Amino acid sequence: MLEKSLKKTIENLQNNKISIRELNQEYIDKIKTKSELNIFIHFDEQKILDQVSELENDNSNKKLKGIPLAIKDLFCTKKMPTTAASKILENFNPTYESFVTQKLLDDGAIFVGKTNLDEFAMGSATDTSYFGNTINPLSKESEPLAPGGSSGGSAAAVAADLCLGATGTDTGGSIRQPASFCGVVGIKPTYGLCSRWGIAAFASSLDQAGVFTHNVEDAAILLESTAGFDKRDSTSANIKIPNYYDNLTDDLSGKTIGIPKEYSIDGTPEEVSKIWEDAIKVLEKKGAKIKNISLPHTKYALPTYYIIAPAEASSNLARYDGVKYGYRSDEISSLDEMYENTRGQGFGKEVKRRILIGTYVLSAGYYDAYYLKAQRVRKLIANDFNEAFKECDLIVTPTAPSAAFPLNQEQDDPIKMYLNDVFTVPASLAGLPGISIPFGKDKNDLPLGIQILGKHFDEQQVLNGALLLERSYE
Repeated sequence: MLEKSLKKTIENLQNNKISIRELNQEYIDKIKTKSELNIFIHFDEQKILDQVSELENDNSNKKLKGIPLAIKDLFCTKKMPTTAASKILENFNPTYESFVTQKLLDDGAIFVGKTNLDEFAMGSATDTSYFGNTINPLSKESEPLAPGGSSGGSAAAVAADLCLGATGTDTGGSIRQPASFCGVVGIKPTYGLCSRWGIAAFASSLDQAGVFTHNVEDAAILLESTAGFDKRDSTSANIKIPNYYDNLTDDLSGKTIGIPKEYSIDGTPEEVSKIWEDAIKVLEKKGAKIKNISLPHTKYALPTYYIIAPAEASSNLARYDGVKYGYRSDEISSLDEMYENTRGQGFGKEVKRRILIGTYVLSAGYYDAYYLKAQRVRKLIANDFNEAFKECDLIVTPTAPSAAFPLNQEQDDPIKMYLNDVFTVPASLAGLPGISIPFGKDKNDLPLGIQILGKHFDEQQVLNGALLLERSYE
């Protein structure tokens, strides 16, 4: 009775074709058989069964009642540790639940575990985690592949069918790129649609919670459950959340699809360009109008992002100092030494690299030259999208410049790793909603993703476009 569809599983539970206990026991057993993929940082069978017992005695009609979900270990969870994949938070047990996870619990979801990620969400391959690398479930035994990052554990959990959906966060592509690498659906909503309260902060003006699922319909269901206004988050948008699932349609007749010329980048593999062309042909055949557009400041997106994000990380990660909680070094003889050794030993190489970059661009004498200039360019990038959306309803691009690459292949070259986000970062800087869906394969039979971007708070249109392409691809 196991389905890969969250929607069908809800129906099976409601029609008593499977019980909540049977369903979750199946997923517990599956998780145990795939431990070598290192998808979960925290997995506790008894805690899952405790959640099952609680729901079995609950007579309310919750819309996700009994549905097994995986949670990225960046979201604070009351009954499970939250580590952000870092040594510095190795033993941190929050006393509160994040906004997003609380909403899912209120809807009756069951958390099967906390998934691995790049440390503090800094990375594109889930290979900077203190708890080791996650392996893409699509790997062949001879060559382990990266699942993408930073939400690689969550994407891999869905791809390996160890849950019916998972939460992720996207700062510069951390949901969409791993979704592409693992062949699943991943949506990053508009900045402010899902509250950031209770999520370990990386770059506060960019971080956004989102979800991974097997298909677009399930993404619509889960997105509605996680979205909403929260007065504890000053950037949370106070808007009415539509019923995304009930309003789904694959009819884009008369809609205009923008194709940005700047996303045709030299060196992009032919296979990536081909699936982009195929997606455009499908949309045109189904009645959408195709319009070539320009986003002239796209070429500055990566350098802009890699100034703003580390600057905000430098500020946000200053709180991890060994004073109140988290790891504290034993090798201390003074307060200064405690700070130095705790942060030196507690943070990994990539996190330290970004803290140093961020501290540098915020320092006296460099603030105007780097950080202030980056903020101005960010505004220009956002304006490009605003102008483009006066002419089109959606923008369609590739998600990533390649399929999943071998694990550790790009670990020694941070610049090469940063280029993985070349197609996803511009929309993050503009705070736009974006989705990645599987749409074709490369020569090694690995999935490639198409990205659909929409106007602010127009997730419905983004989901509709994704549904049309998904049904055409199937």
